[in-house]
Amino acid sequence: MATIETTYLGGLRTEATHLQSGTKLITDAPTDNKGKGEAFSPTDLLTESLAGCMLTTMGIAADTHGIDIVNTSAEVTKVMATNPRRVAEIVINLKFPATYDDKERKILELAATTCPVYISLHPDVKKTIDFGW
Repeated sequence: MATIETTYLGGLRTEATHLQSGTKLITDAPTDNKGKGEAFSPTDLLTESLAGCMLTTMGIAADTHGIDIVNTSAEVTKVMATNPRRVAEIVINLKFPATYDDKERKILELAATTCPVYISLHPDVKKTIDFGW
């Protein structure tokens, strides 16, 4: 069963609907690829998917181990390559609201680097993760 329905709206824009919740999002081509850059581009969503997945799996691990990571954030930078045009690198700088001991850090790092998106990305996509410890 499908989870998302995406419709091309014209003008290099799409609308995706999450079928279970009805939530919608718009994508727009980036300005460096003939778009207006007025919404997330598909490649922006790819990079956000990694950050969101890492934060979510860290949240699951944190809940399991009694670690508070509420208000942890990720600053995401997308590095594009050409020939062919693709995401070459995803740089994520994590910012935590507290300090953690070595055991907690290892738990959070393992959760982040084994999230489904992280391990699904092709090895050619460089993932540069700064936990800020």
